[in-house]
Amino acid sequence: MRTTPRLLAAAVIPLVLALAGCSKSSTAASATPTTAPMATTTTSAAASDTSMETIVQIASANPDFSTLVSLIKKAGLVDALSGAGPFTVFAPTNEAFAKVPQATLDALAADPTGKLADVLKLHVVSAKIMAADAVKASGTSITTLGGGKLKVDATGGTVTVGGARVIKADIVASNGVIHVIDSVITTPNG
Repeated sequence: MRTTPRLLAAAVIPLVLALAGCSKSSTAASATPTTAPMATTTTSAAASDTSMETIVQIASANPDFSTLVSLIKKAGLVDALSGAGPFTVFAPTNEAFAKVPQATLDALAADPTGKLADVLKLHVVSAKIMAADAVKASGTSITTLGGGKLKVDATGGTVTVGGARVIKADIVASNGVIHVIDSVITTPNG
């Protein structure tokens, strides 16, 4: 069933947006020794300021995140991602979810508060990490909400986190920031 990826995307984006907006500074991640800022592509220079809305609200309003949002709802993470944060959410698009094998999506959906929640938490950092911070953190790893570590790389004008390429950065929310990525992160790699 193809609606599961859209639901996941719809759920994750609001989480990312909610976490990012509450940060007191754009370098909050550097205060935590185990968490380094993430890198972003240089092609996304302009930040989107939707700071009056939470991560979840921003993601829910964007049709490209419908899969993410639906999966966030299924995993029961809406309230957490709508909280004060700050959070940084690496939000896969519907197109990114379409790349995931259907069997994998079905397995995740079958365990919404377990495996699905674990995968979604790999896309969230409990700090506000702006694109400039991420570029500075190239070659390091960041610790996600679920405790997994993801490698950050900023090479040749492209930023990747956990192997996923950042395609749009710095969508600011009231509780954090969202960075749009081109693939779904399913396992830690840091």
